[in-house]
Amino acid sequence: MALGSFFGAGLLGLGRGLLLWSAGAFFDAFFVPFINGSTQAIWQSKVAPDVQGRVFAVRRLFAQITAPLALLLAGPLADRVFEPAMQPGGTLAGPLGWLVGNAPGSGMSLILLATGLLGVAVGLVGYLIPKIRDVETLLPDHDAAAVAVPAAAG
Repeated sequence: MALGSFFGAGLLGLGRGLLLWSAGAFFDAFFVPFINGSTQAIWQSKVAPDVQGRVFAVRRLFAQITAPLALLLAGPLADRVFEPAMQPGGTLAGPLGWLVGNAPGSGMSLILLATGLLGVAVGLVGYLIPKIRDVETLLPDHDAAAVAVPAAAG
């Protein structure tokens, strides 16, 4: 599902018109509730209820701190690095101009495309690592772990 969302981000970067931008935005947003619901179900079944508040608070902190950091980085990177590099005569205009263009906004398109490609790569790597892919079956549910501990102790 995450691959679909990152595919949408890549489409946003490749798009040069409303139709592709709309499709990219749709795919980028469509899968997010499924991703969040699936991960939330795993966390709730694996973390003991008495510590869920603390664990989920830290989890949300790490998840949400990335948004302001991304905003702080994306603007300067787009304005000072990628936009000048994608303009005619820029360092990336030759090798990547055919892909995202050389018009104003091409640097931001390159950032969106790179975000999509990196996201797809991370998703595929996570899928290829069995301990990550199978975490739902490898880790015991908090109910099973609570039942198993007293039995082992007695």
